[in-house]
Amino acid sequence: MARKVKRISHITVGDFYSKYKDELKLELVGQECGFERQITEPATNRPGLAFAGFLEYFAHERVQVLGNSEISYLNQLDKETLIDRVAALCLLNFPCLVISRGAEISEEFVEVVQHHSIPVFKTPLLTFRFINSATLRLETEFAETTTAHGCMLNYRGVGILIKGKSGSGKSETATGLVERGGSLVADDHVKIRNVNGELTAYTEGFSRGFIEMRGIGIINVANIYGLGSIQPDSKLDLIVNLRPYSDLNEVDRVGVTRETEEVLGVEVPFVDIPVAPGRDTARLVAVTALELQLRRLGYDMAGEFNHRLNEKLARSSPSTGSPSEG
Repeated sequence: MARKVKRISHITVGDFYSKYKDELKLELVGQECGFERQITEPATNRPGLAFAGFLEYFAHERVQVLGNSEISYLNQLDKETLIDRVAALCLLNFPCLVISRGAEISEEFVEVVQHHSIPVFKTPLLTFRFINSATLRLETEFAETTTAHGCMLNYRGVGILIKGKSGSGKSETATGLVERGGSLVADDHVKIRNVNGELTAYTEGFSRGFIEMRGIGIINVANIYGLGSIQPDSKLDLIVNLRPYSDLNEVDRVGVTRETEEVLGVEVPFVDIPVAPGRDTARLVAVTALELQLRRLGYDMAGEFNHRLNEKLARSSPSTGSPSEG
């Protein structure tokens, strides 16, 4: 199914700081400036070689991070050389600079950087921890995203997107899975992002935990089933499409081969389930999720049945090629 894919080209330093200053323990050094600068790559860079004068192949699109090595080197330089090296680096026009480990840096350093309207931050995190955490968040920001109409929940570690036409019973099925221990992620408007080939489904914060039940209205799932009945996001492992029971003959009955649906370039297992009055659709979806887990562990129930059937047919068939009697 064709979906509209959203990609961003950049995030401003101001947005990065406001969104992640608490998680990354960022503190602004000196005056506020350059918050409109753009980060255009979801990664960080350590400018050690650039401070030493090697400015080729400098990743100027990235957040620059100073660790112990860079700080130690800069502290050994005389004031004039320090200013020249820092000024040469600033001419490369990078978005911002972060000093890790809470290290102290000279006032001259900060003045030169801010003279070029480049913001300086400090964090007490170890260099590698900050780099890993910042990269993860930047990759999430730059990830391709799309939307889907349906109910998203996690059942026993399997992320399930339930789709179907209006009135097919998506919300009722999701509620039935929540009663069996599942956790609701999103209802109606599901957002999906692809980070390094892994799909994650989520929703906007204001609608998290709410689900629409026809004839009842909007209900708060956490108020009824407890906080364990909701979660902010989940991997997308399985897509279930609820179809009218009249389509029964069009649905696979054996399950030897599985269909998939492409979402942001990733093939996701896809199953059609016919719905009808009196059918426990939630139970059918639960069994489908557990069957997927078994497949991932290497056990294929439909494949085993097909293998046994073929063996039985082979034993039952008459022998061929017997020598003729003379």
